[in-house]
Amino acid sequence: MISCDAEASLRSGTYSLLANLLASPPDQGMLDLVTGIDRSSPESAETMLGAAWQMLAAAGERASVSAVDDEYHALFIGLGRGELVPFGSWYVTGFLMEQPLARLRADLARLGFERQEGVREPEDHVAGLCDVMAILNTEGEVAAYELQREFFERHMLPWMPRFFRDLQEAKSASFYRAVGQLGEQFLEVEKEFLRASAPDSASTRQDGLS
Repeated sequence: MISCDAEASLRSGTYSLLANLLASPPDQGMLDLVTGIDRSSPESAETMLGAAWQMLAAAGERASVSAVDDEYHALFIGLGRGELVPFGSWYVTGFLMEQPLARLRADLARLGFERQEGVREPEDHVAGLCDVMAILNTEGEVAAYELQREFFERHMLPWMPRFFRDLQEAKSASFYRAVGQLGEQFLEVEKEFLRASAPDSASTRQDGLS
């Protein structure tokens, strides 16, 4: 059985990996990290999440920095706009900088997060939200799980699974198809994990989200 500390480290590490891969094109070091994912255990392919990890490692092995850079730009930047728009407001309302972003900014302020200087993207970028969850993921205290669950269900669950499915189906996706599969399967596991770990509402927390 996996320990609480190991579980927290795995969850945080997965969020951080997704954040890094979605914030900017990976360099060779990041591709080497992805390629080094352990695929030797037969048990690692017995679940859909395990299979997604294996597919990501295989995709990293086939990838080159230049090809993935081109792919990233086609998917997320493009000429004027990429094939996908990786922002919560866009997925929820069809527009950027809308009410979902305002609610997110209010919650981030309550949690003590400050916008970093030099960051141009709105806070509801998929990579930014994965970063927040990596930070919120402490060592398994029930109160922390309640806070994570509320943030996850309020700002990620309404749109991010659909984003990861779109990423798998995008015409420009090759390496990022595997990233999309990992993201989709990980969020499904997260949803069930957080609901099991924090079954009660976080609304009673004095320092939680309101």
